[in-house]
Amino acid sequence: MSVTSSLSFIMSVVALCIFGDDVPVVVAFSSTSQHSKLAPLTSRHQLGKIRNTLATTNTDSNAQTTFLKYPLTQVVSDIDDTLKSSGGVTIAGVALGGIDVQYARGEFYPGAFQFMWELSLYSVKLNLRYFDDYLHEKRHGNSVAPSIKLSPPKVAVLTARAEEFKAALEIKEDSKLAQAFRRTGEASGSYSTINWGIGPVLYGSVSEWIVQYKKGLRKFNNFERLLEQDPTGQIMQYVYVGDTGELDQEAGETMLREYPEVVQAVFLHCVSSDPPSSFSQSGLSLPSSKLINGRPLVFFRTYVGAAAKATQLGLMDSEGLMRVMDVAEKDLAERSVSKGDSKWIDLERDIEEAYRTLSIVLG
Repeated sequence: MSVTSSLSFIMSVVALCIFGDDVPVVVAFSSTSQHSKLAPLTSRHQLGKIRNTLATTNTDSNAQTTFLKYPLTQVVSDIDDTLKSSGGVTIAGVALGGIDVQYARGEFYPGAFQFMWELSLYSVKLNLRYFDDYLHEKRHGNSVAPSIKLSPPKVAVLTARAEEFKAALEIKEDSKLAQAFRRTGEASGSYSTINWGIGPVLYGSVSEWIVQYKKGLRKFNNFERLLEQDPTGQIMQYVYVGDTGELDQEAGETMLREYPEVVQAVFLHCVSSDPPSSFSQSGLSLPSSKLINGRPLVFFRTYVGAAAKATQLGLMDSEGLMRVMDVAEKDLAERSVSKGDSKWIDLERDIEEAYRTLSIVLG
């Protein structure tokens, strides 16, 4: 797919609001739906051209302001052991989705959906603030500025679930997962967004279930397909959220090595097949975060910890961090989890990290 045809496709799904010849164009981006057909995997030659395009357009000072002052952030997420626990279930010794045994199979991780909402929303808020200031300056504050509507991009899903079993494993719009995403967007107060949630879904195959080491490569290849929605990087940049159980780290590190122009960060949820009773008193030990091509790869145990790191990295604001913290605490409390449980130990450790982050950010 050429850059020109890709942008034509993008423009067919965006609403343009143009206020005067000298005012930048504002884009309200509505992400590809989960039922959309993405193009076949691009060739290595085409991907090289995409990389060259990214490198060229992102050095042009006017490239991003053609559409937005700041590119929008699309979260790219795994499902099992990232959004909800696999329970560590296996079939004939093969993991059925993941390895986590801390949470019961199918349980959503506290604060997961709020974390992804806040990441998706932050770039929208930055653009709205910029255009408010821009329009106020251009109009000298003498009249009411036109209203501007931007919608946070929907979450793209890269999953190891086999395409061949899609009839049974497909993520449908009425699924608990899709409903949880929608409720999060709708409950967002002044930024309430109807139908925010799951965008394009890219599946794995049976071959990766049999040959496990292929899972990371398949997810990376699917990410390259996702890039075709905006090969210039002018409209969309990405944050990948996965886990440490199914080669998401391999996929994430490859994304950072190959596409640092558009991949802002990778967050990996640390999970374990060991029972929580085997952990130390302070909880599961986490690997140290690191930089790849100048972009951060972050390990986290709870979504409050992930939000604290995102705030430190400038990917989320302090208000977003506080909302993630509030939602995660309420979520775990509503499950009547004992205060001595490892889930609370992990969460309370990360809440302390969040408060330290807030004290620095807020001065």
